[in-house]
Amino acid sequence: MEETNRGPYQKLTRQQASDAVSSLGWRLVLGELRTLVLTGSLTLGADVAARAASVPGAEGHLRLDVRADRVILALQTAAVSWVTERDVELARRISAVAAEVRLDTVSGIGQDRRSVQVLEIGIDALDAAAIRSFWQAVLGYVDEPGRFGPWDGLIDPLGEGPAVWFQRMDAPRPQRNRIHFDVSVPHDEAEPRIQAALAAGGKLIYDAEAPAFWVLADAEGNEACVTTWQGRDLWGLGCSGPDPSTRGGLSRRTRRLG
Repeated sequence: MEETNRGPYQKLTRQQASDAVSSLGWRLVLGELRTLVLTGSLTLGADVAARAASVPGAEGHLRLDVRADRVILALQTAAVSWVTERDVELARRISAVAAEVRLDTVSGIGQDRRSVQVLEIGIDALDAAAIRSFWQAVLGYVDEPGRFGPWDGLIDPLGEGPAVWFQRMDAPRPQRNRIHFDVSVPHDEAEPRIQAALAAGGKLIYDAEAPAFWVLADAEGNEACVTTWQGRDLWGLGCSGPDPSTRGGLSRRTRRLG
């Protein structure tokens, strides 16, 4: 795709989005551009957040989380639920705003802290329609915008808790933990994260579709997936993996964007 043919709301490929912002300390994680600004104080964090929110055009793109010693920022074009050229331009401007107060936008990779990431919960189901309303009620969650089918995910309306999605099973598997965590990390954080999990007693269960995702398990077989954006563009922007992609009769990664 040529640069001259891209409008401000043209969806970027994962590779285009990653290449455009990685040098600025932003990372593409689960369909968003994410970064940290390490402020060291709540007062400075509030100032940085206000400056970022004041960048022209930030409305409808920018989400902020101000903590005692940092600001976590995420960019995505809400109108299309994906990263666009406008988000890349906003990332550049926000990085420049941070530089005005002698701070940097950083991914957290290779530093003495956790990198940017997104956590989700996957629930295996034979019939999502039979259980989805329960999880929506007990968590107080809502439908994702424009997604209200039986296999569509649920989100926290306040943006505090992890999204929940439903993974189709072909047959009952009572011996297997049917709820697992998806940990979406920057592409250059996946290998260190996996190695740390293995060193902590974990085991690698499945890596045939790496670097899109790896399946790990603890010593008792409870599973977690480490996922990245890589290896997904060939499936298109609207899905996260080939369908079906099966392991032991279980379709995996058929909804989340990565």
